[in-house]
Amino acid sequence: MILALDTTTRAGSVAVLRNHDVLAEVSGDAAITHGQRLPGDIGRVLDLAGVTLEAIDLLAVVAGPGSFTGLRVGIAAMQGLAFSRGLRVVPVSALDAIGRQTLASAGSGALVAAWIDAQRGEVFAALYDGDVENPLMPPTSSDPQATLAASRHALANRPVVFAGDGAIRYRDTILRTLGSHAVVLEPAPLLAAEAARMAADQPGRAVAPHAIVPIYVRRPDAELARARAARST
Repeated sequence: MILALDTTTRAGSVAVLRNHDVLAEVSGDAAITHGQRLPGDIGRVLDLAGVTLEAIDLLAVVAGPGSFTGLRVGIAAMQGLAFSRGLRVVPVSALDAIGRQTLASAGSGALVAAWIDAQRGEVFAALYDGDVENPLMPPTSSDPQATLAASRHALANRPVVFAGDGAIRYRDTILRTLGSHAVVLEPAPLLAAEAARMAADQPGRAVAPHAIVPIYVRRPDAELARARAARST
């Protein structure tokens, strides 16, 4: 029995999985912060699944990239649950979760581009062909046009399915650049259930709660601001 949490986006999601079957998955209210609503969201998904926290055997958390504040809140929440229950946690990449979920339905021969809105006019992106273990292009952080330019050779005029909130935000840029070769999926996929599936498939990746490391791709905004301030003095 796996409880999984994603806080990389404003809404995020929580899911419960048993023997690879999703018992429940809920999306949060984007108008309320993760810190305010997480206890209630976790309780709600457990109620919908008809299980108690004591029945959970393994935890999974989407560890990034995404909102820096969201990542910290989500990881801290799962660390607290893990310490209280003596459980281990499987950290999952948000890009890999988007890629794997989309590959399952993308159709034969299609590439999958996972794009997450990184704010500041940038996207976190990765390109997958067949599986997420060996990405065609590893995770990057750049503006949408530069991201497309960097992947043009890898795309090689093959059909490509774009997924994630970054793909939706920059849909016009994608379609203007790639035309009929590109499809942009809407809405952005929920990731908690896919994170739980990934944990079920690879439970050996579980770590002790203190060993969870956020996946940033780009340095946090606070660090970038400090670096700019240091250069200006």
